[in-house]
Amino acid sequence: MKTYFNPLLLSLFSFSAILSNQVHAEDFEFDVGLGWDSKYISEGRNNLADGGVYLGGASVTSGDLTTYAAVVRGDTEHYTEWNFGLEYALHLHEDLETIVGYQRLEFYGDERGHDNEFFAEIAYTGVNWLIPSIAYTYATEAGGYFVEVSLHSPWQLTEQFSVTPYITQGFDFQYATEKHNGANHFQMGVEASYALSSNMTISAHFSHVIAMDDIKKEAEVNGYTGSLDESYGGIHLSWSF
Repeated sequence: MKTYFNPLLLSLFSFSAILSNQVHAEDFEFDVGLGWDSKYISEGRNNLADGGVYLGGASVTSGDLTTYAAVVRGDTEHYTEWNFGLEYALHLHEDLETIVGYQRLEFYGDERGHDNEFFAEIAYTGVNWLIPSIAYTYATEAGGYFVEVSLHSPWQLTEQFSVTPYITQGFDFQYATEKHNGANHFQMGVEASYALSSNMTISAHFSHVIAMDDIKKEAEVNGYTGSLDESYGGIHLSWSF
């Protein structure tokens, strides 16, 4: 599973998430964030049987290089996940935001685990109200990759308040499951952000995930017959210094 300090949806915990504000201190930019999600959803799946997760992270950027650390902790289940990573911004074109990176994941729960992920993302920003992006993640432990194609539509309703509806289509290639490849899930949602001050922002999101062929085949093999779709939300606070 991947916790997004991912390039494509623009760093840690997705497009709207908690490390989105930046401040310049000489040659550095610093971000810190905290948040809570009602479920731990990644790759269209709920990773925990009960409850949601607390999220925390910090990043330091110097030039085109960002280093970060993030933690995910279950609010009901015994589960902790640490992510440590690097990402580098490429300047291919003034209307393209491109990032490549690596992160190390450490899992602590009923079972101990770890993974290494290499990722890349490219987003076209030539139209400010409709931003398409493609994200790619390769996991060394799974020996497979995951692709997400997204459309975000940011709307600055006031100087402080913005709303961003989005849709995402995910494709799995031996990343989440070994035996099934192809369409994994379709996700839609809305993200809202309010600037409390020049360096502090509160944001919230609501998302709905529709299971597709990869998830359905996995559930069939496991004998699961319940609903595979997921709805969840969250709230995040970020600040810069």
